[in-house]
Amino acid sequence: MVVLKTLFWGSLGALAWTHVGYPVAAGLVARARPRRVAKDSSFEPSVSVIIAAWDEEDQIEARLQNLLALDYPVDKLEIVVASDASTDRTDELVQEVAANDPRVRLIACERGGKVAAQHRAVRETTGDVVAFSDANSTWAPDVLKLLTASLADPEVGYVCGRLELRDATGANKEGLYWRYELWLRQQESLVHSITGGNGAVYAVRREDYVEDDPRYGHDLGFPYLMVQRGKRAVYEPAAIAIESASSEPEDEYDRKVRMIAQSWGHVFSGRMLRRTKPLYAIELISHRLLRYGSGILHIALFASNVALVPRGGLVYRVAFAGQLAALGLVFAGKHRVKVPGAGIAYYYFLVTKATFDGLVRYVRSGTPVVWAKADGTR
Repeated sequence: MVVLKTLFWGSLGALAWTHVGYPVAAGLVARARPRRVAKDSSFEPSVSVIIAAWDEEDQIEARLQNLLALDYPVDKLEIVVASDASTDRTDELVQEVAANDPRVRLIACERGGKVAAQHRAVRETTGDVVAFSDANSTWAPDVLKLLTASLADPEVGYVCGRLELRDATGANKEGLYWRYELWLRQQESLVHSITGGNGAVYAVRREDYVEDDPRYGHDLGFPYLMVQRGKRAVYEPAAIAIESASSEPEDEYDRKVRMIAQSWGHVFSGRMLRRTKPLYAIELISHRLLRYGSGILHIALFASNVALVPRGGLVYRVAFAGQLAALGLVFAGKHRVKVPGAGIAYYYFLVTKATFDGLVRYVRSGTPVVWAKADGTR
């Protein structure tokens, strides 16, 4: 009985902390003791924008035209597409654009995955700042100016922008969960440093770039690597990248599982918490480690609750009824039944399930290196 109660209350407390307690605490600390970035809008270093691409013939021309139209000094911008052994017309299309604008260049890489292509591109470019994005993203004209303004602060090594999700009509399709994540990212940036970025829009000082093991992606790895090296990883919400939103919650499920499998590699290698500051360690454990373990925590909570219902008292019966009601909302959300809260419940279920399935994939296959495109964002 003691073990079951410990399992029940421990898993419930961990879930409550990662989803509610920690965001509240981060928000309070950010308000009480904000650590601002010393931005300088006149800071305009040379920038190498790198797009790692694999079979992006449908996207790459428009992406390059978007980057060429950025509001940034022409003589300080180079754009490189690191093609990860594309088998379609990606390379040919990039070369056609490059023939008309010397700022664009193709690097044809052997198949090795996104991070390996990024590493090679960094080695073969010269910009004081290296900025990264995806072939299916679109940047607002002022993105580079906003990113470099934050990098003018010598304490900042990495800056990540805001990814907006929109439908085919251009309407904003950011869900409640995504808005919550972006809000939490902003609080973490004000406290010290963010614990995760996104691949659509970020930049790093060249001297702070880490040519890391290709199994470990930049989105999770670079923020904590910056902090371990005495720098900050910050968030600039005004630097906007736009991508097409998935039409249905299931569309990007496999991508989420792949990303979580990669994230578990950061956890089990021990590298995530190595030589880091105590405050930032709390951020990583609260936002990343417990969040990645939410699938396991929910299973532990449900299983211990089932065992405690016959002999544990009223509180466990009420808790079990609450869990069944939540599963009912998930069922309603899956079948598109119009019940308040059903949509967010189903989305949360998919995200949580992905953390567990990502762990299973990691145990079976290790950290994925070679990517696969997600249909939902194409």
